[in-house]
Amino acid sequence: MLRWPSLCHICRRWPSQPLCTPCVERFAQPTLRCPTCALTQNHAPHTTHHPLSVHCQNCAEHPSPLDGCVAAVSYTFPWSDCIARFKFQADPGLARTLANVMRHAPWIEPALDAAQLVVPMPLTPTRLRERGFNQALELARHLAPLKTHAHTLLRRGGNAHQVGASRQERLDHVRDAFWVAPDRVTAVRGQHILLVDDVMTTGASLYEAARALRAAGAARITGMVLARAETRDAGQ
Repeated sequence: MLRWPSLCHICRRWPSQPLCTPCVERFAQPTLRCPTCALTQNHAPHTTHHPLSVHCQNCAEHPSPLDGCVAAVSYTFPWSDCIARFKFQADPGLARTLANVMRHAPWIEPALDAAQLVVPMPLTPTRLRERGFNQALELARHLAPLKTHAHTLLRRGGNAHQVGASRQERLDHVRDAFWVAPDRVTAVRGQHILLVDDVMTTGASLYEAARALRAAGAARITGMVLARAETRDAGQ
């Protein structure tokens, strides 16, 4: 099949892949992160264990409803621009490339292997009609096509944007917003669920979705996101 040459979305090198290898290697270096909220840790680890071994102070004081959380990159340049193009400029073709960026992080594959069911974060029906695709589902399908189920987790209507919302507004927007589809409760019960999204900001949406999965009987829930916003205002 003939493939047209492409510009790298970061460095504009041509011809290239949508994201060239030098840019991925430069901007997607693994970094020490909290194992339950995926915030970067500024101190050096005190052990030689996996780089996700040191809990942040917030998670130590306010335990997360997630059993674990992994992120490939921080939500800063250039990834914030790439995700905006992917999500807001109707470019779902970037999904495969961004999923490959996620695989660049060494802890992504073990999390995928350990999960029994991969659940993408759902959009509201209104947002799905506006956008035409669910970015979390597109990523999940490229990461684990055989484990992904698109309609396990459902979300009530409403069209309030999370972008630019305060922590309290985010919490209000998503309170009781998620539930497990009745015909999927058996598939969730007792399982290790991987909950996939593109960006984690305060964690409000992921945490509320995790609570819904837990209420349906999920045994373990791991969050997985492409990018984690570097905010200490966690969504507890």
